[in-house]
Amino acid sequence: MSFLNASSPRYAAESDIEAGTSARRSADLDDGDFSDPFDIARTKNASVERLRRWRQAALVLNASRRFRYTLDLKKEEEKKQILRKIRAHAQAIRAAYLFKAAGVGPGSEPIKPPPIPTAGEFPIGQEQLASISREHDTAALQQYGGVVGLSNLLKTNSEKGIHGDDADLLKRRNAFGSNNYPRKKGRNFLMFMWDACKDLTLVILMVAAAASLALGIKSEGIKEGWYDGGSIAFAVILVIVVTAISDYKQSLQFRDLNEEKRNIHLEVVRGGRRVEISIYDIVVGDVIPLNIGNQVPADGILITGHSLAIDESSMTGESKIVSIYFYLLGNWIFFPLSCYLFCFLQVHKDSKDPFLMSGCKVADGSGTMLVTGVGINTEWGLLMASISEDTGEETPLQVRLNGVATFIGIVGLTVAVIVLIVLLARYFSGHTKNPDGSVQFIAGKTKVGDAIDGAIKIITVAVTIVVVAVPEGLPLAVTLTLAYSMRKMMADKALVRRLSACETMGSATTICSDKTGTLTMNQMTVVEAYAGGKKIDPPHKLESYPMLRSLLIEGVAQNTNGSVYAPEGANDVEVSGSPTEKAILQWGIQIGMNFMAARSESSIIHVFPFNSEKKRGGVAIQTADCNIHIHWKGAAEIVLACCTGYVDVNDQLVGMDEEKMTFFKKAIEDMAADSLRCVAIAYRSYEKEKVPTNEELLSHWSLPEDDLILLAIVGLKDPCRPGVKQAVELCQKAGVKVKMVTGDNVKTAKAIALECGILNSYADATEPNIIEGKTFRGYSDAQRDEIADRISVMGRSSPNDKLLLVQALRRKGHVVAVTGDGTNDAPALHEADIGLAMGIQGTEVAKESSDIIILDDNFASVVKVVRWGRSVYANIQKFIQFQLTVNVAALVINVVAAISSGDVPLNAVQLLWVNLIMDTLGALALATEPPTDHLMDRSPVGRREPLITNIMWRNLLIQAMYQVSVLLVLNFRGISILGLSHDRKAHAIKVKNTLIFNAFVLCQIFNEFNARKPDEFNIFKGVTRNYLFMGIIGLTVVLQIVIIEFLGKFTSTVRLNWKHWLISVVIGLIGWPLAVIGKLIPVPTTPINNVFSKFRISRKKEPEESQ
Repeated sequence: MSFLNASSPRYAAESDIEAGTSARRSADLDDGDFSDPFDIARTKNASVERLRRWRQAALVLNASRRFRYTLDLKKEEEKKQILRKIRAHAQAIRAAYLFKAAGVGPGSEPIKPPPIPTAGEFPIGQEQLASISREHDTAALQQYGGVVGLSNLLKTNSEKGIHGDDADLLKRRNAFGSNNYPRKKGRNFLMFMWDACKDLTLVILMVAAAASLALGIKSEGIKEGWYDGGSIAFAVILVIVVTAISDYKQSLQFRDLNEEKRNIHLEVVRGGRRVEISIYDIVVGDVIPLNIGNQVPADGILITGHSLAIDESSMTGESKIVSIYFYLLGNWIFFPLSCYLFCFLQVHKDSKDPFLMSGCKVADGSGTMLVTGVGINTEWGLLMASISEDTGEETPLQVRLNGVATFIGIVGLTVAVIVLIVLLARYFSGHTKNPDGSVQFIAGKTKVGDAIDGAIKIITVAVTIVVVAVPEGLPLAVTLTLAYSMRKMMADKALVRRLSACETMGSATTICSDKTGTLTMNQMTVVEAYAGGKKIDPPHKLESYPMLRSLLIEGVAQNTNGSVYAPEGANDVEVSGSPTEKAILQWGIQIGMNFMAARSESSIIHVFPFNSEKKRGGVAIQTADCNIHIHWKGAAEIVLACCTGYVDVNDQLVGMDEEKMTFFKKAIEDMAADSLRCVAIAYRSYEKEKVPTNEELLSHWSLPEDDLILLAIVGLKDPCRPGVKQAVELCQKAGVKVKMVTGDNVKTAKAIALECGILNSYADATEPNIIEGKTFRGYSDAQRDEIADRISVMGRSSPNDKLLLVQALRRKGHVVAVTGDGTNDAPALHEADIGLAMGIQGTEVAKESSDIIILDDNFASVVKVVRWGRSVYANIQKFIQFQLTVNVAALVINVVAAISSGDVPLNAVQLLWVNLIMDTLGALALATEPPTDHLMDRSPVGRREPLITNIMWRNLLIQAMYQVSVLLVLNFRGISILGLSHDRKAHAIKVKNTLIFNAFVLCQIFNEFNARKPDEFNIFKGVTRNYLFMGIIGLTVVLQIVIIEFLGKFTSTVRLNWKHWLISVVIGLIGWPLAVIGKLIPVPTTPINNVFSKFRISRKKEPEESQ
């Protein structure tokens, strides 16, 4: 169906043996330990089976909440089915069109043009346009007069576009719709409430509360009997509401970020000038330039195209690239061959397909399109409206935390069962007594209702222990901190496309960065020029070389995908295009080029778009006097090698001798040493008879690139970004190696690397620290693995060289981040652990293959992403330390008290309040800590390093042991210690239990400060800048005071006097100096987990050896 250029990126990727097999690209280390379902080091390309395994292994109380921000495997399959149906529909339409077209022979009777409606602002309606585009109806298109006729009907100009004023845009939107599609409504707050209600333990507690409420009202009357059941119900409702609010706010943040991801910005031609607009602002009639890597933003018809290859896999499901070689008649009338070629097209029109579908990608070449359908009137719009919102994705940290939560949950569940059995056994055996010393249950005497009520209270306590013990909020803390981080990263010019990349960036050991635009400012200007066989100073002074100047203007104007717009009556011109193109066009204007006049004096026959593999681009043109000129522009030393002549000081064409070749090579080296990008411009004449006249052959014609005449070599200055050296130094201090991978000359790369601090001195600028792409490409896999670590700079590299470097580094165990902006960078971006696409210069293909988009193309923003990645990991560890301390203390206190005395000091309502502090409020306070400079003093976090470090174990065990010791002492000796021996026993026990509850909560509040800085002595550093943390601490304290002083009926507490409050505060406050003392205790460097692992392995080996 289509022909693929040997020079196209897709062909290069498929045919390059050096790129390695797909199996080799996915390093074995990605899969992790198959025996541990929670060990998935890289979720980026994890199999569905592995994702399903960890879900099945997780202990979950509320699946709808726990798995909300993970990939919905069921919805993903439904989405694929919908895609298959719509793609089948698109293919059926295409097949019907081909079948219908095949039946129309040369002798067939021409179909009369359809009637054109006259009603409305435009002579053609949306239905006719949709019919042409969706059915790919070439016959109907011709009946309307081809692209020119359709442009006239849509009141647009195929070169200058629409007028683009507000009134014009409004008319077009009213007539043809806007480029948007209806999205399925997001989940509202009530749905999040319903999800929170699905927690199994909360359901049991609600049932228990209802039973307790009924029994209480029956036995004690409605005035007093509703407190026990009502207080539990109220506490459960509070937990549900707070949980739902937190989850709802997260969903809104993710929704906003998804909207930002969809908002693509692109150039359109309006009023003869190129303007950048949002994809949502495109209207029917717009003329849009298409370049390699762009997304086709709407349905349309090709106006002009040069070697244009479209990847329609997003719509058809096929990976095949469709090559479109259709040229508008209006653009051919400039040269004599045009009529012949047009006649040829008319004859073979059935084999051509000028229709472009929204959502497809430009794989190669360039062109312009006329928009004929937008929004819901396109196949892509229908498809996007049919599928649901983003179904989420899990991150490695999220999976590991589910493993931790499952382990803790099993322990907690075991403890709860033990407590339940012990309490029920003691209760029904008559060993449980009331505060006044009377036995609670006497067989045959206690009423059935009272016995059931007593059993319900015991079950309620056991279930509440499960609520506290199973850290359901632990995995969700990841999404909380990621949602917070992603929102803040937007302000730091980083748009996260994949959640997992946010945390993986914290483990990055190597960053492979582009040079242009990332390390440099991407603001190029021509500062040096060699022409006429000598250096030109200033670089635009070419008045004494009329022939050379004429050829340069012709080459600069035609061999470009940029443009120059000259507003009427204004002196300044607007230059658009890539920074390199803009610099050369600006230089062309300085030497006297009138862009539009130069382009009208000759016509383009064929274009070879700039190719990052060949490092050059060319164009074949026909001049007004019917001569054929072929112009080339590209990497200076590569173009120079193809030259056999040059224009001398006398403005004459002369042969290139060895001396002059050496002179030009030396000029290139000197400019490169000054960190200039060197571009050579050359041309050759060509025999008209050798130009293919057959349109099919012309489209596959390889432009001659030998016997070129060198016209000029220009040096473009692109200064380093301010602060980039400090950013590189910060990375190096943080243990992250920065490597520059650039397509520029090795000497230019070396100069920039020295300026940026990637190379420390000229002594470092030796192989393999600095290497050329083709040299690296020529090595075997083993050789590449050996030198990959040592490479700091790779010059003259192709996208495939970047891919090979990433593969080598990953095989060596590195966590690799890669920056890229071109379509050909997509494989490397996909292969890397973190793909970073450039937001300004990056193509849509590169962005879609990336994990994070750097919105300002600045390397300093990449370093900020590293800080945020480390912050995510650090914040989760803080929350784990805090939560485990509460878990251990609460479980131990309740189980010891239950077994020894048959009673628990912390009842169901109190435990639910503790759970709220620990789960939702604790996560909000600790998971939203902003990153600090201290994070960059550490080495990268290994992907398989234990989540709970030795430092965390030390901290949490010290705090938990302290809390357990103090509170158990109060539980068993509290009445005498607090001087309550003379009070009524029932009141004394209530005061003691209230003090235990109060001290326990205050211990957690003080310990929250300790958790902020697990390995630093100053736990208050930066605390006043974290308003959310301070707000949550303040809110918790206020609510605790309210609970103790005013809600005693609900929480089974009594008011405390100032002495008891002081005791509670002191007990909590001691946690601070204790944490400082604890940090003086050294911990072993080998993680405790590894010690146990080695012990288990050695125990396994012993029986094997004995056999």
